Amino acid sequence: MILQALKEYYDRKASDPDSGIAPEGFEQKEIPFVVVIKPDGQFVNLEDTREKNGNRMIGKVYLLPKSKARSGSKSYATTFLLWDHIGYLFGQPENDQKAQNQHKTWLQFLQELPDCLKQDAGVQAILNFYSDPNQITAVKTSESWADCIKLQSCNMTFRLAGDPLPIPCRVAVQHYVQSTVSRAEGLEPDEAEGEDAFGLCLITGERGEIARTHTRTPINKDTKSLVAFQKNSGYDSYGKQQCHNAPISKSAEFAYTTGLNTLLKSSRQRIRVGDAATVFWSKNTSTFEQEAPLFFDEPRKDDPDQNAPAVQAVYTSIWNGAYVVPDDDTKFYVLGLSPNSARISVRYWQVSTIKEIGTRFKQHVDDLAIIHGDGVNPALPVRRLLHGVAPLEDDDNLPANLGGDLVRAILEGLPYPLSLLQAVTRRVRAEQSKKDKKTGKALPNVSYPRAALIKACINRANRFKKSTNTEELKVSLDLNNKNIGYRLGRLFAALEKLQSEANPGLNATIRDKFYGAASSTPVTVFGNLMRLKNHHLAKLENGGRRVIFERLLAEIISGIDNFPGHLNLEDQGRFAIGYYHQMQDFYTKKTETNPVKGE
Repeated sequence: MILQALKEYYDRKASDPDSGIAPEGFEQKEIPFVVVIKPDGQFVNLEDTREKNGNRMIGKVYLLPKSKARSGSKSYATTFLLWDHIGYLFGQPENDQKAQNQHKTWLQFLQELPDCLKQDAGVQAILNFYSDPNQITAVKTSESWADCIKLQSCNMTFRLAGDPLPIPCRVAVQHYVQSTVSRAEGLEPDEAEGEDAFGLCLITGERGEIARTHTRTPINKDTKSLVAFQKNSGYDSYGKQQCHNAPISKSAEFAYTTGLNTLLKSSRQRIRVGDAATVFWSKNTSTFEQEAPLFFDEPRKDDPDQNAPAVQAVYTSIWNGAYVVPDDDTKFYVLGLSPNSARISVRYWQVSTIKEIGTRFKQHVDDLAIIHGDGVNPALPVRRLLHGVAPLEDDDNLPANLGGDLVRAILEGLPYPLSLLQAVTRRVRAEQSKKDKKTGKALPNVSYPRAALIKACINRANRFKKSTNTEELKVSLDLNNKNIGYRLGRLFAALEKLQSEANPGLNATIRDKFYGAASSTPVTVFGNLMRLKNHHLAKLENGGRRVIFERLLAEIISGIDNFPGHLNLEDQGRFAIGYYHQMQDFYTKKTETNPVKGE
């Protein structure tokens, strides 16, 4: 199903002449450096095609003959048609034996090119270039060579002086590749690798030549195949080796891998969260497939398309609650992938409709909704939520599966992972005394993203439990919530605010010392805090404020007979929400109908 949907996506894009997707036998490839030569092979220039895009230097992308899969101890024996990386073209690094073997393969491959290619002026120029060792020396002493060798496995090719495109893009070369593809499709079994080379394709259901290995796909910093079998392994069945265990024709293999790689390269249909890369697409063309990633990530500032006014308008409407769920029954696909030791691992695969996925996205946004101060960015994409959970707000410090599990819960409408609630409550306790390094002022440990995440985790879990004994956490302060954790959180916030007003300019409050204990083992600290509050009330110079605090404290503790010895995980989360709600309420405008509010 996954491979069929990816092939359908490729076929849809291929039918659109403006899509830019590569036809069979080709691929879009970034080439940072191009060697410019004359027809006689004389070196002219080492051209740097890169341009700055945000903080990165991006090479120009060309439509080139498709690369081939290569792995194992003899991977150096395979090269690409008239382009490859610096090891093949120039044997770089010079002290690396593998690079020298690659260069020998490249030279031998050039000599074995068919006559129809050698007759092309561009291809002949490359042959002339390598016939004179001085030309390689000229490249390595050129001004741009130092920048070229800084890039790991820098892809390179040649361009004939005066031509706008590299030599692999010349008409003769492209016609040769197209004819090769056409001949392969028309082969009979005895003309190919034998009868075993043919079979029924699992994707198309048609008989064709089976691809033994499949194109690799880059996932994060790793590159693996989605479908792969070890040769002569214990997974061979009925004598079938490699991908003959899952027969897919070469044409279908090209289509699904090109479709997947196109999605992964797209800035509008792909997100990366933790170790997982997630791509979105619909069966038919839709705007939703480009809007969906905005629920998970912020528009990138270094991508002009992502910051287009239309994109920003959708992004804003999502997080201010104005987004309208599309009433569309078009099939919608979500594929989550992560690297593994031997091949790509499918983390999740969701087949739904645009309407169903949109409804789940809206539910996620509604679950996160919580009061926040003026001037606070209301957007809470997944990446911002996870930053609030990760130590030092660094994604590398997150548990490997946490981001992917959160995305899966959103897509399938499931409860958020319990490990997420555990992680965020730990961060709240760990940062109870965190200060701004520049100003020295205290930073909130129960921040807006953390409070929203805790509320969402608890409410969604109880919704699935269908619990009638627990109260749903509201968007703002709930005076009717009698849960002990929520009320103790409110009480702790009130005691901290009282202490701050009684001691203006205080460098450290009770939060810095006691939040962790108060939220997990209340009995150990609240007795002392309640005795301490009498001292703080006496220090208040404003009698009106003293009365307000006395009424507020009385309202909160009404009905609390004893402080519990321990709060479970959910009640620790409710403690955080009660604390957050009460603190937010202190800084909202006071009304005559609610005299217990703050200043």
